[in-house]
Amino acid sequence: MSKWVDVCSADEVPLEDVTRFDFEGRTFAIYRSPEDAFYATDGLCTHEKIHLADGLVMDNVIECPKHNGRFDYKSGQALGAPVCVNLRTYPVKVEGGKVLVDIT
Repeated sequence: MSKWVDVCSADEVPLEDVTRFDFEGRTFAIYRSPEDAFYATDGLCTHEKIHLADGLVMDNVIECPKHNGRFDYKSGQALGAPVCVNLRTYPVKVEGGKVLVDIT
């Protein structure tokens, strides 16, 4: 069963960037790709639980601000040391100018 949550306005997520979203004690990261598509992952690095929203986005990669671990935010795949555990990803849709994430 899906649990779609209204995260923010699509305009609040800059192109080729990441925005933090906290909900029910969990942190998520919302991304807007160069192709203007939206993606969502867990918001904390799997290495040391640092907020990814403080990191650097390049193409479809988010780089953790602490140890430079990198993930493909489209698939959640860890791209090398020091990160070795993938990020969980979540379905995203945009309706009426709002970004919605299925957090189930």
